[in-house]
Amino acid sequence: MKFRKNTKNNEMLSILGFGCMRLPKKGNSIDEEESEKMIVSAIDRGVNYFDTAYLYSNGKSEIVLGKILAKGYRDKVKIATKMPPFLAKKTSDFDKIFSTQLERLQTDHIDYYLIHMLMDIDTWNRLKSIGILEWIAEKKKSGKIINLGFSFHGTKNEFIQLIDAYDWDFTQIQYNFIDENNQAGKSGLQYAAAKGIPVIVMEPLRGGKIVFGLPKEIDELWENLTPNRNVVDWALRWVWNHPEVNVVLSGMSTQEQVDDNIRIASDAEANSLSPTELAVFDKAREIIREKTKVNCTACGYCMPCPHGVDIPACFAAYNDKYLNHKGFISKFSYIQNTGAMTRHPAYASMCKSCKLCESHCPQSIKISERMKDVAADMEGPLFKPMISVAKKVMKMK
Repeated sequence: MKFRKNTKNNEMLSILGFGCMRLPKKGNSIDEEESEKMIVSAIDRGVNYFDTAYLYSNGKSEIVLGKILAKGYRDKVKIATKMPPFLAKKTSDFDKIFSTQLERLQTDHIDYYLIHMLMDIDTWNRLKSIGILEWIAEKKKSGKIINLGFSFHGTKNEFIQLIDAYDWDFTQIQYNFIDENNQAGKSGLQYAAAKGIPVIVMEPLRGGKIVFGLPKEIDELWENLTPNRNVVDWALRWVWNHPEVNVVLSGMSTQEQVDDNIRIASDAEANSLSPTELAVFDKAREIIREKTKVNCTACGYCMPCPHGVDIPACFAAYNDKYLNHKGFISKFSYIQNTGAMTRHPAYASMCKSCKLCESHCPQSIKISERMKDVAADMEGPLFKPMISVAKKVMKMK
């Protein structure tokens, strides 16, 4: 495992961080046994940064991570978790949320505490108006919060304003070779680093879209470049190629992913990609831009939909149709995942344009408008009859 120094506190952090948003599932719950095997395996091989949040898996992510680390691993790692600002309406809410997190995580302090998805300066100003600065100062003085930061999914201008608004200990941004100039982007990454603020990167594989949702032409680019490296290898190395990046979070769901990511992290270096290799990324971005319909990473922040739409599943099938030229297969997947093999219907035409989801979307997608596009493209006069027939064949009620 490679490590990079947090220049603010001189801690050596593993360049690979374990994102706990996508822990393996058993039915509708987190598979605690498999999660423990994966997390312990990662710790034993040098991963020392674990990222979760108050909202992940309705709080179960923090609970499961806490149970595992309490078995003798807590002192070997740094815990990062997040406070959802929209749940803080008054000063007492800060302690209410934070104390719950300490209890869930079975710890007396949080090493890296973030304001979750802080999108703009107005939200920060609102939090200040209800006393967050005083609250932070007290928690840092008592040692309950060691480092204070924020995770970000907004625009570049808002990111710069937020970076300048407080003496942050670190920040967390979405960054991958597709999003080089989206959200905070490369200029935001460099701006934070120039101010001495360590940067944690999330979504290096864009929620798996870089792995499973790219056109064959891009796979061929990687194969022609180096047959021994796959798209995960290249995508992670691209992020680690930036010396401004301290930790790259990967939301791992299987032991295979843990093994593969640790293998890559064992020899990834900053400034190691050649001009020829970087040019391939430029070509890949060009292909993706031409074919992507909706900029969705399947993070799930838009869910649940009050009207039952499975928003990420709808967008996944829609994008797949154009990214991979899989018209029939994509439509079959759409039917399967939004009605035929689900207990409740979840297709795009169920959208009532309430726009509740849009306020939570990190990518600022106009979801209600795009649902109309998905419905027009992926559904038709035979759509509902096909779902009905499929349910009868599979004996689903």
